[in-house]
Amino acid sequence: MKRKIFDIIQIGEEGNTPSLIFDYALMANIILNILVVVLETFDQFSSYAQTFWVIEIVTTIFFCVEYVLRIWTADLLYPECDGMKARGKFIISFDGLVCLFTIIPVFFFSGVVVFRMLRVVRILHLFRINKKYDSFNVIASVIKEKSRQILSSLFIIFVLMLAGSICMYNAEHAAQPEVFKNAFSGFWWSVTTILTIGYGDIYPVTTVGTILATILSFLGVGAVAIPTGIISAGFVERFSRDANETKQFKDVEHIGEIYVDEESELMYKTIDDIQKEYNMMVYLVIRDDLSILAERSLVVYEGDILVTRTDKIARETEG
Repeated sequence: MKRKIFDIIQIGEEGNTPSLIFDYALMANIILNILVVVLETFDQFSSYAQTFWVIEIVTTIFFCVEYVLRIWTADLLYPECDGMKARGKFIISFDGLVCLFTIIPVFFFSGVVVFRMLRVVRILHLFRINKKYDSFNVIASVIKEKSRQILSSLFIIFVLMLAGSICMYNAEHAAQPEVFKNAFSGFWWSVTTILTIGYGDIYPVTTVGTILATILSFLGVGAVAIPTGIISAGFVERFSRDANETKQFKDVEHIGEIYVDEESELMYKTIDDIQKEYNMMVYLVIRDDLSILAERSLVVYEGDILVTRTDKIARETEG
């Protein structure tokens, strides 16, 4: 029973109907729960407060049941741990904490503000929907692969911000002592300028400061584009690599090996005879330390290993 429930509450595979139904029900609950949180902030929907409360209670009960089942089956999720250790590992995992912090606010619905703010945590449930499509893992893997380049570009941006702050202090302190009080007081201005936000609460009034701001703005456009380009290139590399791997290895599972021993009927036959008689494709013959392309006239001897695939599978794959 525990194994069946574990298979159902995990990400469903094609053919596992109960698990797919659970996944879709979980998605619906997550979306509905988050939608209620958003709609409650609109004054024009205040008349539906009771309905929103009922929906939130129902969806939270679903999350509670799911949370209990996941704790119960945690030893199957972490087979290397014993029962209590596996449950503790799940409770402090990302999924476990999101589930817990999603449930807690309902029990303090009109209580401390911090508990009501925890309702925002349920938005992190969207990452669980994302698991079905694995896109978050792709993003994480790209960032991990390009982490050094990204950190280098971020360091360049930080140096520009710090340099801009110091230069602007020297240029603007005399004219705006209440704004640029020290070398770090202009750091917020550097952030908004480098990142092209342009908030406008702090700005230069001197000629030198204006020139520095113009130069820094142009540098900021180029600096911010560096990590963006690195991440974009990482995505292109990742998807190209996945496409090539899929194309190259899509039928590897259909390829097998046949060892020709002293009792084998294949011994002393040609590759052409074997392919016609047994309806299989022979691609390679491994003989001692040699790998020989399977030509039609090649004779098979004892001790040879034939790398083969059935002709039926070959036609299906090629078609």
